[in-house]
Parts: sequence; structure tokens; C-alpha cells
Amino acid sequence: MGLGYFVVAGFFMLVGWIVSARMKSKFKEYAGVSLAKNLTGAEVARLMLADNGIHDVTVTSVEGELTDNYNPTTKIVNLSEGVYQGRNAAAAAVASHECGHAVQHAQAYHMLQLRSALVPIQNLSATVMNYIFMAMIFGGMFAHSLLPWKTALLVMIACYGVFALFALITLPVEFDASRRALAWVKTRNIVTPDEYGMAKDALKWAAMTYVVAAIGAITMLLYYVMMFLGSNRR
Repeated sequence: MGLGYFVVAGFFMLVGWIVSARMKSKFKEYAGVSLAKNLTGAEVARLMLADNGIHDVTVTSVEGELTDNYNPTTKIVNLSEGVYQGRNAAAAAVASHECGHAVQHAQAYHMLQLRSALVPIQNLSATVMNYIFMAMIFGGMFAHSLLPWKTALLVMIACYGVFALFALITLPVEFDASRRALAWVKTRNIVTPDEYGMAKDALKWAAMTYVVAAIGAITMLLYYVMMFLGSNRR
């Protein structure tokens, strides 16, 4: 894989960690400010779903911190315990954001449909990359005899092409869900103007984690493309 791989991967891991730490810090800060409406994240979620005419989606609590997600297959909005029970701007922001995905699903938002269709290919690509990395680390020369280096590079380029495409498609999906969430909490008077600023800032930092992931995936794709082109000149 070479030193370049570890430098690039290490850099984006560091940037991702910094952004994630900042996001968690913001959520912790805003979680300490009680919501004037005194609504829990679960109540906010159910209210947003009802306002959008969605009655077949369940809101439930899951373990962990910031483990919130919407599962379009089961039609379940999973909220972490802190968000589910929280009565603050951060909880309202996350709950409404995840419901934004449920609204996208109900309205057949094309980018969400495209991302969902790519999930199996993304998972397969991740599995292939894991096998390749393990073969390179533990297989040594034996791995090279089974899978020539140029062939391995082409496979890795294809996998990172999928990763980059998935990450790029994820951006409009996430930004649109936040836009829907912020518009709803504002027009529905779920938050005060000050609380709205907190909710917007919290979702901004959450979105930054996806931006970093997308830039990282594109950079790694370009890294392997350049490596492949370089190997052809030898």
C-alpha cells in the first residue's frame, strides 16, 4: 500500500476525529439548555411525522450516543437515549433531522432512493476491500501471485469509486433532511430564535462529518488512480 496511503488515510482520520469531537462538544453544550416547549426528542419526532401525514413510521429508542438513524426498510426512526428523552435544542434538531429522512422516504426523494439502492454495492465493496487488505498484510508474495498488483489496483479503484459515489450522494440527502428539519421546527414554533440557532449549529457540525468523509473517499480514489497510472509508466 505504501507510505502515501497511510499518510493520506491518517490525515483524514485525524480531520474526521477533530470534526467529530467538535460535533459532540456542540451537542453536549446544547443538550444542557432546556427547550422552552419542554418537548422530548421523541415527542418532536412524532409531531413532525404527524404534521407530514406519516402514520406508518415508528419512533423508538436505541442504545449509544449519536446512534440516531432512520431505517427506510423497517420504517423506524431510531433515536439514541439522550435524544429520545432529551428536552433540548440538540435533541429536537436530531429528532427532526431523522424524521426529515422519513419525509424524504414518504415523498420518494430521488437521492434517498439512489443512496438506498447503492447500499448493497457499498457493503460488497467494503467486504472486497477488507479481503484485499488482509491478503496484502498477511499473504505477502503469495497474495501477489494470486492477484497481480495492477489487478488489485483496479479492484481498489472500483471499490473507492463506489465509496466516493455513495459519499457524494449522501451529502444532498443529509443536507436536505436538515433543511426540512430546520424549516419545520421554525414554522411549527418548536424552538425559540435562540434555540433555532443552536439546532442549526448542531446540524451543521453533523453535516461536516459527511463532508469530510466525502472528501476523504474522493482523495483515496484519486490516490489509487494515480498509483495505477504510475505503475503503467514503469
